[in-house]
Formats: sequence, C-alpha cells, structure tokens
Amino acid sequence: MTRAEFGENLKVAWDTLRAHKARSSLTLLGIVIGVTSVISTAAVIEGLNRYIQEKVEQLGSRTYFITRFPFGTDPMRMPEKIRLRRFIEYTDAAKLKQQCRAVEAATTFATRAGFFGQSNEVRYGSERVQNVFVRGAEPPYIDVLPMFAVEQGRFITPFDEEHASSVVVLGANISNALFPSIDPLGKDIILNGGMYQVIGIFAHQEGLFGGPGVDDYAILPLSNFRKHNPDIKEMAMMFTIYRDWPPAEAMDEVTEAMRRIRHLKQSSDNDFEVISSDFLSTLWNQLTGAIVILTGVISSIGLLVGGIGVMNIMLISVTERTREIGVRKAIGARASDIRVQFLLEATTLTLAGGLIGILCGGIVAWIVRATIPSIPASLSWFWAGLGVLISASVGLFFGYWPADRAARLDPIVCLRYE
Repeated sequence: MTRAEFGENLKVAWDTLRAHKARSSLTLLGIVIGVTSVISTAAVIEGLNRYIQEKVEQLGSRTYFITRFPFGTDPMRMPEKIRLRRFIEYTDAAKLKQQCRAVEAATTFATRAGFFGQSNEVRYGSERVQNVFVRGAEPPYIDVLPMFAVEQGRFITPFDEEHASSVVVLGANISNALFPSIDPLGKDIILNGGMYQVIGIFAHQEGLFGGPGVDDYAILPLSNFRKHNPDIKEMAMMFTIYRDWPPAEAMDEVTEAMRRIRHLKQSSDNDFEVISSDFLSTLWNQLTGAIVILTGVISSIGLLVGGIGVMNIMLISVTERTREIGVRKAIGARASDIRVQFLLEATTLTLAGGLIGILCGGIVAWIVRATIPSIPASLSWFWAGLGVLISASVGLFFGYWPADRAARLDPIVCLRYE
C-alpha cells in the first residue's frame, strides 16, 4: 500500500468516526477509563518512588542500623524467642568500631516518644510544644545520619557527652513554635521538667509524607538522656562503612563482631537485626507491587470492556456499510485495502481514547500534587508513550476480526445487500 492510499484510508476512517460522534464517544469510554487508571497510578507511584529515593539518600547510602527487632514489626506479635532478646548496650557502638575494620563510624541512640507510650513536653516562657521526639545521641550521630544537619549553632560535643551536659539541639518546628521572633541559641528551655540550654537548630527536614521528621526532634547527649530516663532500655545503633569496602563483606564482619559482643554461642541464632538504609525502598517496593497488580487488573478490565465495545461497533459498521464495501471492491479495491481501512478506524478510535486517557491521567496527577504536596505525582514521557502503545494495540487486536470479516465479503453479495 502506498503512502497516498494509506492517507486516503485514514481520511475515510476519520470521516466515518466523525459521522457517528455519539456512538464513537460511548465506545471509547472503556479505553479512556483503562488508560486513565494506568497513567494516573503510574504518575503517583513514579513521583513517590523519587520521593522515597530522596529520603533514602538523606539517610546515607553507607548507613546501617542495628536493632533488637526487625524493622516495622510489632514485638508483641513475635515469637517469645525474639521478644526476649537482650537489649543493646550503651557501649556496643564503641566496641563495634574497635573490632571492625570496615566500620568508619558507629553510634548508639535511644528515643523517648509517644509511639513508645511516653509523653514529652518542651516549654519556654508561655510557649509550649507537646508530642516531640526526644532522642539521646552521641557526637558521631550527625556524621552517621546526614539528614540531621545543624543549620544554626552546633551539635553535641565529646565534652557534652562526657559530662552529661544539659544541652539540646532542636528541630525547626520546635524552634519556630518556642521562639517565633527571637534567636533561640543560648536560651534555656524546660524539657520534661529539666532545664536545658539550646545549642543548635537543625535544618528544616520534614518526615515521610508530611509526618514527623527531623523538625520534631530534640536531641540531647546520650549520657544525659540515660541519666534522666533510666527506665528506657530500648536502644539502637547506627554505623557507616568505608566507601571502598564491599558492603557484603562489611556486613559479615559486623555480624561476627556483634555476635562476639553479645557473647552468642556458635550454634545460636543472631539476637539482633542489621538493617541497610534502603529498607524504605524495599518496604515501599513491596507495597507498590501490590498496588501495581491491583491497578493492572482494574485497567485490564476497562481495556477489555473498551476493546469489546470497539469490536462490537466495528461489526455493526461492517454490516451498515456492506454495500459500500461491495462498490469499493467492484471498482478495484483489494481485500487488504478494506482490511486496512477498518483497522485504521478501530485504531483511530482507540488512539483517541488513549490520548484522552493520558490527558485525564495527567490532570489527576496534577490534582494529587496540588492538593497533597508530599505526594509529588508526575507524568513521564515513558508512561504517556506506553498509554499510546496500549490503546493502539487494543484497536489492532479487537479490530482485526471485523476488518478481516469485511475484507472477505463477496463483492457480488455486497452489491445485492439492502
């Protein structure tokens, strides 16, 4: 088929669809729904993937955590053997750094927060902030966890840790609430009934999806935290490895060192968890995997319904235009010309539905991003191109049988058709 013949067939297909606007619009509705669901979900997930990846990078690509329990689990629902694991000790980080050549820095920290059943209150004059996160940390803490970056003042020093100094570094939200119009550095605040001097303010850093983050933390020396919170036994550790050290080898070395530190027998299982900083990505991928499957099922149903509608409308079109087919064949049109004409009609119809679906998906992504800034939904060219490909494929697949049926009609029978 020449380019001129293809163009002529395309023009005929487009004119036919325009002549039946209402019927064509209802037919492509299923395609629009299917493509819109694919595009909008993909836009939201792609934006969230970038958001999660940024958070992982802020944690530090070489940062690892050591905890008693697996991350994201409820200890009360775990086997007794895991619930009864020994607590991590205050001195474990120093021992780990001493025993592991791969470890560049290590630190222990403890947290007092509402989700552990503890309450915190910070006051300055008449201003008061509740539900803050109070954490005891050592000087290497901000080196191991880069997202805690000091914007004003300084962080805890070895002198503060050695003397259990009553000093604190505040998150931006706490600082702004207590000191809306004055410089917070050097001011004395009351934290859980104790007097602390503000020595630093962290750079603004909100949590995941607008939840609690660095902005809501008050960090004080671990020795001071231990002194005023003797009832809190639950601690965790963080460490970083050298850049040129293979991660797998470093993890093996750390695991063996922790087993020695905790005096585990060779036949005993580990009573601790080593978690990499990409645990957010892993958890997120598990969640989005289920979402993608669900969306795929919904989209497939929409596309199937739309495809069946296309097939139905094309069969009706073949029946309505039987005499026209006969005339075209009588004056020299080949079966391939008839087949291409009807395939073009089906594909044009589904492509129009696909383009509308892409537009609707982009609008959904824009609305999500505008109303929920913490979900940076964005439409990529990849998914837009995939939407076009899917809609064209549906047209070709479901339009082939009606097109082939039209191409096989006997011209003599067609000319007698009333």
